[in-house]
Amino acid sequence: QVQLVESGGGLGQPGGSLRLSCAASGTISSIELMGWYRQAPGNQRELVADISRGGVATYANAVKGRFTISRDNAKDTMYLQMNSLKPEDTAVYTCNAYIWSHLTLGTYWGQGTQVTVSS
Repeated sequence: QVQLVESGGGLGQPGGSLRLSCAASGTISSIELMGWYRQAPGNQRELVADISRGGVATYANAVKGRFTISRDNAKDTMYLQMNSLKPEDTAVYTCNAYIWSHLTLGTYWGQGTQVTVSS
């Protein structure tokens, strides 16, 4: 059984910073692409950033220059450093990963963590 667990959400101030973590656990052979998604009320879920196993990252235009995605392959953990927060960053942030487990590649989702940006 593979699980993704996010942590680090909460209340942030405009212009402030928050750091999210996503830890994978279970029977894992390797983790391929990992990504952060977010969904605000009334909006569709959107990709925030993703990162390959080799560390190549892509970002949504809305967060470029403010957010940094990273991963620690030895710890099966991904991070999202969010700086210069804006109220429009308020959303539920969910991590996703493509994981090899028992010779099968599957896509897994975390439970989501709320990020609220407000003064």
